Amino acid sequence: MTGEQPVTGGGKAMLSVLRRHRGYRRLFTAQVIALVGTGLATVALSLLAYDLAGSHAGSVLGTALAIKMVAYVGLAPLISALARQLPPRPLLVSADLVRAAVALALPFVDAVWQVYALVFVLQAASATFTPAFQSLIPRLLPAEDDYTRALSLSRLAYDLEVLFSPLLAAALLSRITYDWLFLGTVIGFLGSAALVLSAALPGPAAAPADGAPGLAARITRGTRVLLATPRLRALLALTLAIAAGGAMVMVNTIGYVRDHLGRAASDVPVALGAYGAGSIAAALLLPTLLRRVSDHTLMLPAAFASAALLLALAALTRTGAGAWQWPVLLAIWCAFGVTESVIMTPTGRLIRRSASAADLNATFAAQFSLAHGCWLLTYPVAGWLGSAAGLAVVALVLGAVALGAALAAWRLWPAPDTSYLPHVHTTLAYGHPHLADAQPAGGGWRHTHEFVIDDLHDRWPLRPHHT
Repeated sequence: MTGEQPVTGGGKAMLSVLRRHRGYRRLFTAQVIALVGTGLATVALSLLAYDLAGSHAGSVLGTALAIKMVAYVGLAPLISALARQLPPRPLLVSADLVRAAVALALPFVDAVWQVYALVFVLQAASATFTPAFQSLIPRLLPAEDDYTRALSLSRLAYDLEVLFSPLLAAALLSRITYDWLFLGTVIGFLGSAALVLSAALPGPAAAPADGAPGLAARITRGTRVLLATPRLRALLALTLAIAAGGAMVMVNTIGYVRDHLGRAASDVPVALGAYGAGSIAAALLLPTLLRRVSDHTLMLPAAFASAALLLALAALTRTGAGAWQWPVLLAIWCAFGVTESVIMTPTGRLIRRSASAADLNATFAAQFSLAHGCWLLTYPVAGWLGSAAGLAVVALVLGAVALGAALAAWRLWPAPDTSYLPHVHTTLAYGHPHLADAQPAGGGWRHTHEFVIDDLHDRWPLRPHHT
């Protein structure tokens, strides 16, 4: 890191972290290249499904999406537990090589079950790569401002991939067949592996203070950190709130544009683009906003806004058709993008603030798994209920889900948010040096110190209390 002072404000501030941190610059470039490759694979997989299943291609893709979510939810904590003491470089490179091998094999499949098997392997590798990658960034960027900019850059990369990859795929398909798009995916993952190999990375994190517990304890460790920390319990509820809105957009945009508004198919990507534009705008503004206000102040209102947007959408759907509904729909979709970015972008800050360095990988893996569990709940509701009961009903139901989640987050997340929380130890004996300033309370000893799970001598059970 050079002696250059951080740049404040907007896109220049975010780009400054790339200029000043060579290791992070290479990792971010690896992420971008891999995302482009993934986007090309998404388009190619859709066309492959049509070749294999014809009019049933939608069912194939829906099953593949469900397999992806199941792999994310079920495997991320397990893989994190098995690989927690491995150096990050071989772990990330191995995951990229597996993903490249799967992409190379996909053009040669001739049965739907082969697609499902390869998608499962691909997503298992992604469930390995993503939490390990996320836990590595805060170790590379210890300064809070730099890390916040990195989180915003990562969000921008995801949003721009959604907009850019389909355009790139369309341009390539005018000259090549879709099979060759998988080669672009292979190149993306191999490029990502090469950049990870070239980056200066820290070694494996120190082992947690509990030494080497059994596999079951290691698998559940990240989840226990989440559930023992008020702000992280609230984060799960916040994730459910924006998953309700996001599922409505991802599943039912085509229904609103084509059936409810009767507009052309070419307007579907316009609506999805409004959603992406809102997310991008929020990601650009967040580094500046988070220097002035707390995560708590921004994230909780965003959850309530997601609920309000869904309820407004339900009311809009029941009104008569009119030309005014199209720009209103675009505005609502844009606002959904803003709420998702405002909640998802600072997630890494909350995790880094709440977990010790030794627990970062496990906690990121647990959050990755449980967050996708929220989407696994809301996707079927948005799709099946929308088909059975109509768009207005599903918007109302998902609005109620988002409102309940927002209220839960409000109840769970203390204000003001602090790392110094009163809590009760139930297993330490009287006279233990950790309890020097403690008072008897509720069958245990109550005192206050910085709430980092790895610092607590009797981590489980732990009953945190807050005012």
